[in-house]
Amino acid sequence: MAKARKKAVAASSKARSKKVQARPKRTARSAVKTAPRAPKLPRYDELPIRTGAPRGAAWGVFGETDELGTINLLTPQNVLKAAAEIRTGKVFPLNLPLNLPNPPLYGRGALRHHAFPLPNAEFFTDDYLDNFYPQCSSQWDAVGHIKHPVHGHYNGLPESEVTGRGGGGTHLGIDNLARRGIAGRGVLIDAARYFERRGKSIECTGTDVVTVKDLEAALAEQKTRLRPGDILLVRVGWLKSYLASNQEVRTQVAQLPNAPGVEPSRETARWLWDNRIAAVASDTPAFEAVDMQAARELLHPHLLAFFGMPMGEMWDLEALAEDCAADRRYTFFLTSAPLNIPGGVGSPPNALAVK
Repeated sequence: MAKARKKAVAASSKARSKKVQARPKRTARSAVKTAPRAPKLPRYDELPIRTGAPRGAAWGVFGETDELGTINLLTPQNVLKAAAEIRTGKVFPLNLPLNLPNPPLYGRGALRHHAFPLPNAEFFTDDYLDNFYPQCSSQWDAVGHIKHPVHGHYNGLPESEVTGRGGGGTHLGIDNLARRGIAGRGVLIDAARYFERRGKSIECTGTDVVTVKDLEAALAEQKTRLRPGDILLVRVGWLKSYLASNQEVRTQVAQLPNAPGVEPSRETARWLWDNRIAAVASDTPAFEAVDMQAARELLHPHLLAFFGMPMGEMWDLEALAEDCAADRRYTFFLTSAPLNIPGGVGSPPNALAVK
C-alpha cells in the first residue's frame, strides 16, 4: 500500500508540473493585458497638445502633417457601423440646383450653363459651365477656406503652403476630401421643427441663433444620441423660408450678409469637439448665425482652422426632414463626393442620405 501511495503521489505531482508548463508565461499574459491602445482624443479643455499651439486648437492630434482634420474620425469601423442605418433603402439627395440661391450670396457670380450639339456629330450633345463658383450653391468649405485671423491655418501650416494664399501652395484644399471620400453615419437635428412646435419660425432675413442648449433639447425630443464620428446636419429653417420667398426678398438676402444659424461661440466649438463630430452641415448660408452688427466671434476659424472640421452650407434637408419626422428616425447613412479640384477651397457636396 505504501508503495502504491508513493507512485500515486509521484504521478499527481508530475501531472501538476505538466499543467503549469502548459500555461502561458505570466509575462506574456501580462503583456497582452497591458498592450498599448490607440490614444484617446483629448477633451476640448485639454487642447492644445502641441507646444505653442493656440488654446482650443487640435493641431497635431491627427498627425503633424495631417490635412483631413476630424474626417479622420470616419474610420472603417465607424463606416461599417453606419451602414447598419440603411433599413428602408430610401435615398435623399441633399444638393440644391446649381442655380440656387439666385442671386448668389456673398458676391459670388451667377452660373452660366451652355449646352450644344457637337459640330460634325450632331447626334451628340455636349455642355460646359461658365463662371462656376463651387460655393455658389450647396457646398463644403475645405479646411483651407479660412484661417484664424491671429493664429493662421489648420495644423499651423505656413501661409505660403496653403492653396489660394499667393505663395503657390496647394495644401488644405478640397481635393483632400475628394481623394479620401466621405461616408459615415449622418444625424439630423431638426431645430426648425423644434422651434415650430414652440410657435417660432425662422426667417431667411433674420439672425436667429441656435444654441447648444437648443441642439441638445432637440436631440432629446427626437430621442437621438450622438456617436463618435457622426456627420451632423442641422436644419435651421433658412432654406424653407428662402424657397417660400419672392424674388424681391431673395435679392434682399443676397445683398445682406446676415443669416440665422448655429451660435458662433467657443461653447459650440467645445460641444462639437467633445461629441467627436466628424463634419457639420446645415441649410443656412454659413452654418453659423451671421449678424454683422452684433458679431463678436466667428465659428469658422474654430472649426476649419483649429479642428480641420469641414463645414457644409445651404444643403437641402427638406425632404429628408419630412421623412425623419414621419418615421421618427433621425439617423442614416451619408455619403459625399466633393469635386476633385486640385487646390480648390470648396465644392458642391454631391451628398446622399440613405435610410
